[in-house]
Amino acid sequence: MSNRTVLAYGALGLPLAFAALPIYVHVPRYYAETTGMELALLGAILLGARLLDAFIDPWLGWLADHLPRRRMLAVSLVPFALGFVALLNPPSDFAALWLLATLALTYLGFSTASVSYQAWGAAAGGDSAQRTRLVASRECFGLIGVVLAAALPSVLASDLSIGIARLSWVLPPLLLIAAAATFSQVGTDASMPRSSEPLGASLRRTLSQVAFRRLLGVFIANGIAAALPATLFLFFVADVLGAASASGPLLALYFVAGAASFPLWVRLAGRFGRVRAWGLAMVLAMGAFAGAGLLGSGDIAAFTLICLMSGLALGADLALPAAIAADLGQRQGLAGACFGVWNLVAKLNLALAAGLALPLLDLLGYRPGGESGLGALTFAYALLPLGFKLLAATLLWRWRHSLEIRS
Repeated sequence: MSNRTVLAYGALGLPLAFAALPIYVHVPRYYAETTGMELALLGAILLGARLLDAFIDPWLGWLADHLPRRRMLAVSLVPFALGFVALLNPPSDFAALWLLATLALTYLGFSTASVSYQAWGAAAGGDSAQRTRLVASRECFGLIGVVLAAALPSVLASDLSIGIARLSWVLPPLLLIAAAATFSQVGTDASMPRSSEPLGASLRRTLSQVAFRRLLGVFIANGIAAALPATLFLFFVADVLGAASASGPLLALYFVAGAASFPLWVRLAGRFGRVRAWGLAMVLAMGAFAGAGLLGSGDIAAFTLICLMSGLALGADLALPAAIAADLGQRQGLAGACFGVWNLVAKLNLALAAGLALPLLDLLGYRPGGESGLGALTFAYALLPLGFKLLAATLLWRWRHSLEIRS
């Protein structure tokens, strides 16, 4: 497979990730400020929409094993783009209904696109090495999209709310260009045999695979380890380091390091195997978490190095487990079902991290903006993820022989 095809496949990952950041990060504060919606109502709508989004993924994965994935992906981009533009341009009246409807439309398009796109990549890659390259390309473009979405609102307007609204109009042309590159260069999956199994049977066969269940176990532990510091990053930088203004550049460094590391992890995976390369990244991340546990006010230089180390490890976390999952799914002819379950677990990881960390911090006496409970914040940000990462590394090493797939 040529480098041009690999890059063309990955290009569509940019607009998908570009939209994901505002949906998950900006929407709560944006609606609270621009519409005056009560936080309790806002929280209820967001929670309901996100749970619905997570639990439709297995059904979408099943659908991706029954329909042509290119066609399914192309159709899903329309509600995705329309919903995203509408979501960030709410009317002055009926804001709650608008938020619920546009979130549902955006999530449906986004999740359908994500699952069919991932399953298409599993089919397009002829062997393990090619699938690793395709996944790495997709995730690399995705990180570029995240960085763009984080930086553009302040460039588009001095007022953040106006900048976010203008950001919505950047997505349609970006999506059109990326989709044109991907669909014109990557082959069809028309020759792929379609599954005729009902949803329940498809999910049972997907989960009956011992290697896939083991991979999910590692992925859950590793995902919580990554989601905890992601949830608490802004709190840690502001209250422990006392450097709230540095959060933007530090986040940018983290994502840029992740994007830059993809060629390294692909090369290491090709030489030593994906399991060993992923394990090496886990060791690097554990060093970063342990270092963060020693920091205090003003330790910006040391934390910059930690962001660089954890960002490098991020590249492996994004590329290698998903490539292993693609191999396992393709081996059973159920790549769609595999990624339906995979995306469900990834979203539940984020929800579980917030549900675990925030109540724990409240219980231990941490209050944002104050000086109480900073030890608890450091524990939840650095040491708790270190424990989950150690569990993930232990499971990965224990099950390494069943997870190392070469074809």
